[in-house]
Amino acid sequence: MNVADLAEEQLTEECAALEAAVSALIGPGSPQQRVDRALELLHDRLRLVRGRLNQGKVETSEPVELAAGVHTSLVGQSEAMRQVYEAIRRVSQSQATVLLRGESGTGKELVAKAIHMAGARAHAPFVRLHCAAVPETLLESELFGHERGAFTGAVETRKGRFEVAAGGTLFLDEVGDIPLSIQVKLLRVLQDKCFERVGGNRLISVDVRLIAATHRDLESMVRVGAFREDLYYRLNVVPVALPPLRERQGDVPLLIEHFLSRFNRENSRQVRLGRDLFTLMARYHWPGNVRELQNCVERLVVMTDPGSDQVSVPTIPLSLQGYFADMRQVTGGERGGGQAERAEGQPLGASLREIERRRLQDALERAGWVQARAARALGLTPRQVAYKMRKYEIREVGGVRREVKSERKRG
Repeated sequence: MNVADLAEEQLTEECAALEAAVSALIGPGSPQQRVDRALELLHDRLRLVRGRLNQGKVETSEPVELAAGVHTSLVGQSEAMRQVYEAIRRVSQSQATVLLRGESGTGKELVAKAIHMAGARAHAPFVRLHCAAVPETLLESELFGHERGAFTGAVETRKGRFEVAAGGTLFLDEVGDIPLSIQVKLLRVLQDKCFERVGGNRLISVDVRLIAATHRDLESMVRVGAFREDLYYRLNVVPVALPPLRERQGDVPLLIEHFLSRFNRENSRQVRLGRDLFTLMARYHWPGNVRELQNCVERLVVMTDPGSDQVSVPTIPLSLQGYFADMRQVTGGERGGGQAERAEGQPLGASLREIERRRLQDALERAGWVQARAARALGLTPRQVAYKMRKYEIREVGGVRREVKSERKRG
């Protein structure tokens, strides 16, 4: 990259940051709320610029060094991410069980890998299991393995994830989805560091560091009996909270450039974003977090006309125009009647949630309440759609949509 290109990218990034602050000042909400939001954005930007001056180099999306020679692929220089990096440095030097908390798409698996790579177990296996993706009838076998003949189809002895991860790290993603019957056996492994395979009676000792992750409210699940209290305390030894992307908006330009470079390289393209499109994406709140932003950039690189490497708002591929039209509505790029109807003094976060809720409802209705179909239309995963339905307490009963108004304060 030459000096001119680098200067243009820096200016584009600065324009996006300043326009985001202006948008916060003129957006919905009380005067104090608007000022507070703008100050938060400007403070994040100021820290970024000061970091450049102190280091004597341009801030980029280069991997952050966690230990001597150990880097992470996490991207971001906001204060929220600096706290995450510091937490990784501290917990990686211990053998304590870690519980990663955060919304879907915030990068929990990347953090788990970073903890593993920066610790003493870096040369041993890092094994992942997405608990919500495995049927309850198979989850026990996936975790602990099974003996030959233990059940129909068990034609040979098979090691489970705990044995495969021996000496290393086992990452249990969406641990809140583990059924109660399996929670008891997981608790025993954490307490005694031994287990039996399904269909076996021989105790197997194992030395594994456990890192768990969830987007669920485990405390509420404990109160209603959906999650064991003793297991909760065993998992929650060192909690690490990952911020949603809307709370680290200053990192969005860095993430856009990071993903743009990656997908250009993977697809042998040289797609660049026009300033208007870059600004729009930098101001958007990204309800699907980093995963949604990553998918969006990949779509742009793949779908942009091969004859034109620069894409701007007017030249967005036809198949993506609906998605970006919703984005412009949320960011205030189009001040149509829908925005004029918002209540005066309504906080920005509340208005964004209302737009997201309506968008989800509309997509579900158009898809005949088939979540996988609605997910494709929204550019999300079926799990994200299911999570958002629970979040907004939207469900279909007897073929008729029912929306339950929550009395809880939505934070």
